[in-house]
Amino acid sequence: MNIDIEECYKKYAPMVFRRCFGILRNDDEARDAVQDVFVSLLRHQKRLHNQFLSSLLYTVATNICLNRLRKRKRQVSDGEDPQELFPAVSDSQFDRIEKNMIIEAILRDESESTRAICFMYHSDGMTLREIGEAIGLSISGVRKRLIAFNTRAKIKLVEGEW
Repeated sequence: MNIDIEECYKKYAPMVFRRCFGILRNDDEARDAVQDVFVSLLRHQKRLHNQFLSSLLYTVATNICLNRLRKRKRQVSDGEDPQELFPAVSDSQFDRIEKNMIIEAILRDESESTRAICFMYHSDGMTLREIGEAIGLSISGVRKRLIAFNTRAKIKLVEGEW
């Protein structure tokens, strides 16, 4: 069954925008990311079903935003002055962006589902049950993923791999 993109946009765009803004902390970039999410949905609509569409959009939005953060990090690491990349950003906003880049570096080697679980838990404050329902895992499965991630993250921070 094909997905009605227009209806889907009307229904889910506000949720997708909140997710994108929560990660990117930039209104314009979040709006661009929302468009990317729905363009992706449009490209793949023949392979998709209406079932669990909000979870799919949430995960796609997370991944698109993480890719945008990764792109920012690459631009900074290519020798450009970080302040030039974000000219209208205050020091406190810049610190938040820098923290997001560190988080992205820690999450770099994680699977997409683990990254989504981490953002849902740490950024969105979702419960293990809510995450499990969104991702399709049991509560104990979500808990195990978070514990394993936290262990790997601590090792990366101690060893300075980020």
